[in-house]
Amino acid sequence: MDPNRDAKAPDEGYSDAAKGVIAMARFAGARGWVPATSGNFSARIDGHRAALTATGANKAELTEAGVIDVEIFGSKHPRASAEAPLHLARYRNAPQIGAISHIHSMAATVLSRRHEKTGHVRLEGWELLKAFSGIATHETVLDVPVVSNDQDTDRLADIVEQRLAMLDSAYGYLIAGHGLYVWGANAAETIRHMEAFDFLLSAQLHEEGPR
Repeated sequence: MDPNRDAKAPDEGYSDAAKGVIAMARFAGARGWVPATSGNFSARIDGHRAALTATGANKAELTEAGVIDVEIFGSKHPRASAEAPLHLARYRNAPQIGAISHIHSMAATVLSRRHEKTGHVRLEGWELLKAFSGIATHETVLDVPVVSNDQDTDRLADIVEQRLAMLDSAYGYLIAGHGLYVWGANAAETIRHMEAFDFLLSAQLHEEGPR
């Protein structure tokens, strides 16, 4: 009998996903998008699991100790943050998503309050819209959904998913007074989308001017 038969092998899927989470978190942290331990990041491991930042982790200096292995369809992990349901609902409803970032950039937060009643922020005609996968021309209109904040994040996740189900495509959404959720096929694409959103929302805020 092989004495190592029951030994647990290193989980390469989790390790790779955790590296993606750390890369996204540190990228955002270096740009001041996750102040005071805010924000959350995750990467899909497979159809049933995801790597997710633990509650209270310093995202700007994140290590694997601050990343947990969670069940997409299972019970809540004891170290999961209150915002974990918003990540897991996206993975359940959009199997093409491989990574998700939640950031608190200034432009995203301000515009989310300004356009809460309208229900979306319209990005139109900007060249950098082509940074989003599937968009090939600046002659594009992208309405970024805005939903009202809710401390009950299970309920909020349901509201968000109902809203997103009405759209042909989406790359992210805003929570009023809170921040931006953005995703992609993997961590690298999500970083690109995250950076594009920050530039575009900053440009939109600048164009709209003070109110």
